[in-house]
Amino acid sequence: MKVTFWGTRGSLASPSPETVRYGGNTSCVSVEGSEGTVIILDAGTGIRNLGRNLSPDLRRVHILLTHLHMDHIQGLPFFAPLRRRGVEIHVWGPASTTLSLNARLQKYLSPPLFPVSLRELSTDLHFHELPSHVIEIGEFSISAQLVIHPNPTIGYRIRCGDAAVTYLPDHEPALGTWTFPREKDWTSGYDLAEGSNLLIHDTQYTEEEYTERQGFGHSSIRHAFQFAQLTEVKHFVPFHYDPTHSDDELDRMLAQITADIRPPYAVTPSREGLSLEVVC
Repeated sequence: MKVTFWGTRGSLASPSPETVRYGGNTSCVSVEGSEGTVIILDAGTGIRNLGRNLSPDLRRVHILLTHLHMDHIQGLPFFAPLRRRGVEIHVWGPASTTLSLNARLQKYLSPPLFPVSLRELSTDLHFHELPSHVIEIGEFSISAQLVIHPNPTIGYRIRCGDAAVTYLPDHEPALGTWTFPREKDWTSGYDLAEGSNLLIHDTQYTEEEYTERQGFGHSSIRHAFQFAQLTEVKHFVPFHYDPTHSDDELDRMLAQITADIRPPYAVTPSREGLSLEVVC
């Protein structure tokens, strides 16, 4: 599996001279299999650049949305394959509490919020509501489960052969606990992440910020590193950076937590343009 990062920020796109190294686009990650299957995780603003880099010969794409907050879907109408005839695009994700997945996206991406309706696009568009038990897409077997974040939110575990990639961009596993980590059976997202070759996880807040934002649905950097250790992953990728954290601040924060915790797993901070190979 080839895992490529196209957007690594959370909540709000934050392009500026202070975010050029880690990137200012919101959540979007592509996963490419050896048989040519392309899976896209979330449709934040990073999906625009991804669409420009996909092969024009590609005829089927699967977009897996974790939830329907704007920072995870805002780039969808700018995804170039949506305007190509003969392309089949499947959008997977949770319904909202009041509308279906299809109806909610149509509501967001239509006038007056957006000038062009999804119905007017050229592509062959299909919607699939989750969570379900396991879905099979090409060479991938994908588990989808609800995790702790406001409004219905899904985490994904993507398996290919004996390897697994877990994607938890908006996740607050420490919510409601006096101490963290706690028992595995009571930890949100544990089953998805356990033993993963690669874990991509929310690291939005510092410890100080988290004390004032409990219940917002995001993890502190320390909790994310502790979650990676609890689930015994092999490689941890910090992700979903706060838009107010500059590249230099992220350097300091990640260096400090790595020195404090001394993680027994590999750590590679996500940044736009980064590609990682996971052997199936």
